[in-house]
Amino acid sequence: MDGKTPHIAMIPTPGMGHLIPLTELARRLTESFNFSITILLPNDGSTPSNSTLSLLNSLPNSITHHFLPPADISDLPQTAAVETRIILTLTRSLPQLRDSLRVISESTRFVALVTDHFGVSFFDLAKEFGALPYMFFLSGALGLCFGFELPKLDKLYTCEYRDLPEPVRFCPGSVPVHGSDFIEPVQHRKSEAYKGMLDMAGRFYDVAGIFVNSFPDLEPAAFKYLNDEKIRDENKIPPVYSIGPVVKSGSESEPDGSRCIEWLDKQPRGSVLFVSFGSGGSLSHEQIVELAHGLELSGVRFLWVFKRPNDKVSNASFFSVDNKMDDPLAFLPKGFLDRTNGLGLVVPSWAPQVRVLSHGSTGGFLTHCGWNSTMESVVHGVPMIAWPLFAEQKFNAVILADDLKVVARVKPNEEGLIKREQIVEYVRSLMKGEEGEVMRYRMKDLKEKAELALSEGGSSDKSLRKVAQVWMSHNRNEYCKNEADGVFPAA
Repeated sequence: MDGKTPHIAMIPTPGMGHLIPLTELARRLTESFNFSITILLPNDGSTPSNSTLSLLNSLPNSITHHFLPPADISDLPQTAAVETRIILTLTRSLPQLRDSLRVISESTRFVALVTDHFGVSFFDLAKEFGALPYMFFLSGALGLCFGFELPKLDKLYTCEYRDLPEPVRFCPGSVPVHGSDFIEPVQHRKSEAYKGMLDMAGRFYDVAGIFVNSFPDLEPAAFKYLNDEKIRDENKIPPVYSIGPVVKSGSESEPDGSRCIEWLDKQPRGSVLFVSFGSGGSLSHEQIVELAHGLELSGVRFLWVFKRPNDKVSNASFFSVDNKMDDPLAFLPKGFLDRTNGLGLVVPSWAPQVRVLSHGSTGGFLTHCGWNSTMESVVHGVPMIAWPLFAEQKFNAVILADDLKVVARVKPNEEGLIKREQIVEYVRSLMKGEEGEVMRYRMKDLKEKAELALSEGGSSDKSLRKVAQVWMSHNRNEYCKNEADGVFPAA
């Protein structure tokens, strides 16, 4: 590190879905501009997964990383929501983070701090050291509109949002979203998770700018609203920069996934359904049985990333890695692996998702609809079956199914199950039906628009260059004089 090169601190909050986009943004910044970057990682002492360590160790020399001392959250009940665990981990890491930022400030030309939307408690630390605070909103532009509207909704309604009589339109021209499809943490308004989300949304205004992992051709109405100068001035919305899709590249740094790729190499083009519920998603044992039988009965080739069931929560894998002491595949129906031998491949815990989605044999994706997976599907033009589980995934599914019409969304029965007969219908429709062909055509169009956004002179390229210009010219001393008045440099 030196005192002349502009230095960026990045703070991803816990979870691979948060780490991947920030590290990929870091790569893009160091490849295109003369920045050095330190990634600081708050944590609760959980052992980092091999995927996490491989990702961090693959970063170029201009990007360093440092795990903060673990935050003690042992007093938190095991039943606490994931969002509550994340927020508490972050707030209890503030003293250690301040120490790390002080070192960075004293040894580098520290110009900006970038964190995701859970890291709002870090904004004041950035200002304390004369750096510009930026937020990387890891979902789409309509999700950001929802964040700005949440404090208003809280004052407007007293009922639970799932009981709203009509869906809500968050900006002119956008798809309406019913309250039952709002993000999971706001579904219980008396919960700690809801209070945390409300506090978080109230601080979206306290930054110099907001990055969004999306692009205008994907969400034209939302970006038009967020970039309207009159609306921004009236609502005090910070500058919003579309920089997506920011996705992980299929790199050699990933843990070995050669078994998946070798199997895909032997399959006909476009014939395989990729089944994965992300790094954190989990299904009940009863639902796994139904999914297994549905895949078998469909007669469609499949590659299934299998995780052990959890009958209590749908995000059981978020903070943990599958225990290797027993075989998760033992939870599959008896004889399933033998009966589907040659038709499908089941791999425990992990697969090289980007390499799978980019493979010519992959023709569809049964997904939890996390935004990272959504962007990866868009980049590679793969249509989806949306099976949302938690977080903002139902919200994403509304955008993809009702607005873009590039997914078929599953509909659970009254018991919350998707039965095998339904699964057969969804799978065959996507992989062999006319509806699947239409979705495939639309996804191809979005793929081309994503490539255009990322190309030189495209919307995402322009946005990042605007911000880089601000960072390169940032004067910390001058900023400290103006910050008390809320004056941020414009891009």
